[in-house]
Amino acid sequence: MTKTTLIIGGSSGIGLATKNLLTAQGHDVTSTSRSSFEATEREAALEIPEQLDGLVYCPGTINLKPFHRLTEEEFLNDLQVNLLGAIRVLQLALPALKKSPSASIVLFSTIAVKCGMPFHASIAAAKGAVEGLTRSLAAEWAPKIRVNAIAPSLTDTRLAATLLGDEKRREAAAERHPLKNIGQPADVAEIVAYLLSDAFKFTTGQILRPDGGLSSVRLF
Repeated sequence: MTKTTLIIGGSSGIGLATKNLLTAQGHDVTSTSRSSFEATEREAALEIPEQLDGLVYCPGTINLKPFHRLTEEEFLNDLQVNLLGAIRVLQLALPALKKSPSASIVLFSTIAVKCGMPFHASIAAAKGAVEGLTRSLAAEWAPKIRVNAIAPSLTDTRLAATLLGDEKRREAAAERHPLKNIGQPADVAEIVAYLLSDAFKFTTGQILRPDGGLSSVRLF
């Protein structure tokens, strides 16, 4: 049976890789970019298919600064993009998700929630809230709707371009990971597809960590 899936943030990076993979797998995919989603929010309700089997919310931020230089507005912006944007989509999509015999939602966190990292206070706070939301909704919406999140390490996307701007930076970033590599959008897209599939139908409220071993492995 063809699954109907909505991807917010499907125009680049992990979102685009997920869109391409799900389309190849036969999903009926509706996708919108972060910018067009934000414009739609201001003007009218987001167009949601009548029934949704899958929902993926990809928008995120990378705002790395010392804590004393972060403004309240920057904290609020990270919350708006990462948490409140997801909340608005979920509230709009809930009636359509309830019509599915087995719906699945995938949200995005970051490795910085589990592993304390310097200069990550704002994004870790926002994504930590996303992890709390994931578990709360997994409990509230069981047994019909599954809710899980993915918390990757640094991934080679446009959002991370400033951190991977030259070969020296890329090599240093890869070296920090036990697997000595940087995550690719296609790697994460495979996990999204798995979370949306019936193969994962007995799991909800989980945070998956495709992070090259950084959060759990020490090579010494």
